[in-house]
Amino acid sequence: MGTVAVTDESFERDVLQSQNPVLVDFWADWCGPCKQIAPALEQIAEELAGQVTVAKVDIEASPTTPSRYGVRGIPTMMLFRGGQMASMKVGAMPKQKILEWLAETGLKAGAA
Repeated sequence: MGTVAVTDESFERDVLQSQNPVLVDFWADWCGPCKQIAPALEQIAEELAGQVTVAKVDIEASPTTPSRYGVRGIPTMMLFRGGQMASMKVGAMPKQKILEWLAETGLKAGAA
């Protein structure tokens, strides 16, 4: 299972009500750094399937959710657990750094 597209309408169901932790990537089509990290997020979604859901919110198509969470720059990644934002990172980073961040938050990331 790869990344999941989430909209303003589906955010509560797909993220806040999820049983698993959800890594939300706020991105836009015109954002170069967003496109840089997209392949890494797809790989993480595959490698950590069942442990974490990787969701993508297009800030252009769904502006309400990023506004609600104070997203000012993209890419912004937020980790949600039990309906609450647990951690946030702003800016592009390599796959290994994303995995290290997830490990810091308590997710048991598989070997990269």
